[in-house]
Amino acid sequence: MQRTASITRTTNETDIAVEISIDGTGTFDIHTGVGFFDHMLEQLSKHSLIDMKVKAKGDLHIDDHHTVEDCGWALGQALNEALGERRGIRRYASQDLPMDEAKTSASIDVSGRPFLVWHVDFPREKIGTFDTELVREFFQAFAQGARITLHVKNHYGENAHHIAETCFKAVARALRAACESDPRTGDAVPSTKGTLSG
Repeated sequence: MQRTASITRTTNETDIAVEISIDGTGTFDIHTGVGFFDHMLEQLSKHSLIDMKVKAKGDLHIDDHHTVEDCGWALGQALNEALGERRGIRRYASQDLPMDEAKTSASIDVSGRPFLVWHVDFPREKIGTFDTELVREFFQAFAQGARITLHVKNHYGENAHHIAETCFKAVARALRAACESDPRTGDAVPSTKGTLSG
């Protein structure tokens, strides 16, 4: 069974097209109009091994907020669709990820119940022209769209770029592990309820 999905999301603020393949190699083709955000999504794809195509046109003349948030929604919805009934997956995973002076942890439950716990502070409000508060906005939308529980905690760091990048890479690595097939469970749903639909 191929775990793939395509999502389009069109509003008065953004026009977004997303394609993903969970069982990919981490290839990506990403163009959102927001350079730093493209770089972060490339990290998410590369380190999760989820192939991603993201094309976004947003109201960047206002700011980056709607584009970043709506990309989170679209990618999350694509992941949710590609996972289907979530049969045979490991479901839970955690990752500590260092980058130079920064370290961040991400824990994921592919639970069908969307929730974000966020303990990340940035030492400044901007990375270039990118608002650092949008890192949380992306993951909030992504967790809601994907219907996953996601906890992200930055333990320490001084460079805002490094802190943001450890968030995306830690989530990517945890996501990879949580979505992988568990050979011991066959195609069983990893829940005593028999469903992970919420």
